[in-house]
Amino acid sequence: MTRSAATCLSLIIALCLSALPASAFETKAKAAYVIDHTTGTVLLSKNADTPLPPASMSKLMTLYMAFEALQLGRLDLDAKLPVSAEAAAYGGSTLFLQKGERVTVQDLLRGIIVLSGNDACVVIAEALSGTESRFARDMTTRAQQLGMTNSTFTNSNGWPKPGHRMSMRDLGLLAGKLIEDFPQFYPMFAESEFLFDSKEASNRFNRNPLLKLGIGADGLKTGHTQEAGYGLVGSAVQNGRRVIFVISGLDSAAARAQESEAITNWAFRQFSQRDLGKAGTQVTQVPVTMGDVQTVGLELKEDLSLLTPIGPTKEVQAEAIFQGPFRAPITKGDELGELLITREGLPDVRVPLVASESVNAGGFMVKVTAAAMHLMERLNAGPQGAS
Repeated sequence: MTRSAATCLSLIIALCLSALPASAFETKAKAAYVIDHTTGTVLLSKNADTPLPPASMSKLMTLYMAFEALQLGRLDLDAKLPVSAEAAAYGGSTLFLQKGERVTVQDLLRGIIVLSGNDACVVIAEALSGTESRFARDMTTRAQQLGMTNSTFTNSNGWPKPGHRMSMRDLGLLAGKLIEDFPQFYPMFAESEFLFDSKEASNRFNRNPLLKLGIGADGLKTGHTQEAGYGLVGSAVQNGRRVIFVISGLDSAAARAQESEAITNWAFRQFSQRDLGKAGTQVTQVPVTMGDVQTVGLELKEDLSLLTPIGPTKEVQAEAIFQGPFRAPITKGDELGELLITREGLPDVRVPLVASESVNAGGFMVKVTAAAMHLMERLNAGPQGAS
């Protein structure tokens, strides 16, 4: 591949992409994953692909299955589902459901999201798959289909059990899919309280510590068991940017709250999204053979918008990479190369470069000249082989 300085875009890159790398975030969590959802840029990864006990954060998969069933017409928000003895027997965080009572799907979903109801998860699981164990197998299969390769479920709610595991990256991926795939249901994650039973009025508050801080937080789910520690799958939006993060293994609810707020502030204050060039901005000229012109321009195929660190200036590299020279004819819009942008502290970005205009094949004299030049190059190279 041929590398060329991106001459026409270099000033834009220098002015708009200049920055020192953002200071790395030293998280206290045992495992963490932070992604700028708007651009797909991973900001932090610590043990992100290690399958770990997810505690109640795995309820997000149960919710995904339920939302999908609602979209497909397999569930209805107003339908009342029966509470089994198995569901009522669960301890931990519950809605205090009683065997034989019937609860609407909407109340069950809000009870899972806001109150982390273990019993509510089982009611949903049994409605969709017959038994909780069969639902757990269905969860695992669906997770694999969604690209969550480090997730295995043995129950619907994250109750401690051998083999029930998720990675932080999988949880981040799942959070993004919940936001994108179910915009009609996602606002439930921002509810700060839900009073299901007036006799249990104290059990109505969402445990997500970010919702009350006014920093754009709108989800998603806390988790805690002795084995997993304290964790959170969180998301927030500021100025059109959405950040998703997952943390696990903290030693207290207070530490979880502190770490969640610190990560959110870091992700928004240390990085910004910037528009660097419109589609059609010419980056460089590349050589053409056998054409009616000797060069063709390479331009951005799409608008270029990148997440960049905020700080004192330090130039970030941008190079046009192509395999040239190119033989005519060439059609405007043909993809001929890519622009490689290197940012310290962030993943490299590659964006396609296309021909800025069409180039016709040259006439008879162009072909004769090209053939003569090729012959001269061979003659000048001299005989090949042993001397």
